[in-house]
Amino acid sequence: MAWFQIFQDGPEYEARRNKPSFAPPNLTLKDVHDAVPKHLFQKNTPKSLFYVFRHLVFTYAFFLLATRIDDLLWLAGSRLGIKSAGQIIIRILCWSSYWFWQSIAFTGIWCLGHEAGHEALSSKPLINTVIGLLLHTSILVPYYAWRATHRTHHKSTNHLERDETHIPPTRHDFKLPDGKIAVAMDYKELLEETPAFTLFKLFMRQFLGYQLYLFHNRKGNPKYPPWTSHYVPSSAIFKPEHRDLWVGNSIIVSNVAICTMLAILGSYINNAGWLAAWKYYLVPWIVTFTYLQHSDPTIPYYRKDQWTFARGALATVDRPFFGWIGRIFLHNIAHDHVAHHFFSSIPFYNQPQVTEAIKPVLGEYYNYDSSNTFYSLWRSFTQCTFVEADGDVVFFKNQQGQAVRECRT
Repeated sequence: MAWFQIFQDGPEYEARRNKPSFAPPNLTLKDVHDAVPKHLFQKNTPKSLFYVFRHLVFTYAFFLLATRIDDLLWLAGSRLGIKSAGQIIIRILCWSSYWFWQSIAFTGIWCLGHEAGHEALSSKPLINTVIGLLLHTSILVPYYAWRATHRTHHKSTNHLERDETHIPPTRHDFKLPDGKIAVAMDYKELLEETPAFTLFKLFMRQFLGYQLYLFHNRKGNPKYPPWTSHYVPSSAIFKPEHRDLWVGNSIIVSNVAICTMLAILGSYINNAGWLAAWKYYLVPWIVTFTYLQHSDPTIPYYRKDQWTFARGALATVDRPFFGWIGRIFLHNIAHDHVAHHFFSSIPFYNQPQVTEAIKPVLGEYYNYDSSNTFYSLWRSFTQCTFVEADGDVVFFKNQQGQAVRECRT
């Protein structure tokens, strides 16, 4: 790929954009289910545990190497004769490299905990629970609470009334005039931002958005009261079936686990200092892929009777997120996200075969995008601005009130 192509839309995205008239798919779950070989549904506990162990070894190795950065700088200065300016460059390169790789590793821990929440690592529920609770708690995610709302997300993907996350704002939320009378100046006054401010918002969402969503439903479904939280067992995000004694207690268990992790971090900070905690633990975070899987100008949202489970599962995008890095460290979550939404309990190591098996059945409705990850992030963040407040099948519109696709009537 030539360097300039990283700033271009991938051919798959262009193909969807060049088909502006969209007809909702009418595939049945049976059609898709029958295409998958039965052996791919089987869960191999030892294999899953191996992947978890291997990932934790990589994570610890990255940390161990980071603790040697100062020794490397001393060696470069005293024995190799590298001057202070060169040492500064080496320091920047070393810490940037660590933060990138450890952010990938932390995200991979989230992915494995997410697999456990779908009962996809083992046929034994206790093994999934123990792994999921330990992994998610280590990165400050309340395992039981998030598992409950995430399963609701899977049952209502891209349903504008029922989905838990990725609910786009509407024209009314921005107080825009009706689309029939709105002019360019209306959009410019209410939506236009400087590139610097857009970049700042993008940065803040990627690094703080997930925790803010857990804490007070930031960018979650607006049907819930303000400050609805994953940390409160009585929150409106939990459905009646979540309010029995065990589930209520399990959400408290998540909170206790999070408090325990915070206590461990506090003890580490007390012994090693804030700077160490900042360098080794707090900086490496990345949530880009969760946004990109469900935010794309060419992907529809549904209301009312137009939504079906199959249509919701197809309203996701497979992306080669960081190539082989995403395969190894993010456990196929971005590469095979469409298959995951159809078969969330199939182990991640079988999902590439599932994707290949269902592609012929999905046909033109299989969504893939080879566009550069960072370019895709900027494109979605700047073009996925709002949807219309009416209409049963809608697409994102940009800051000029334009959509790249419309539903065929």
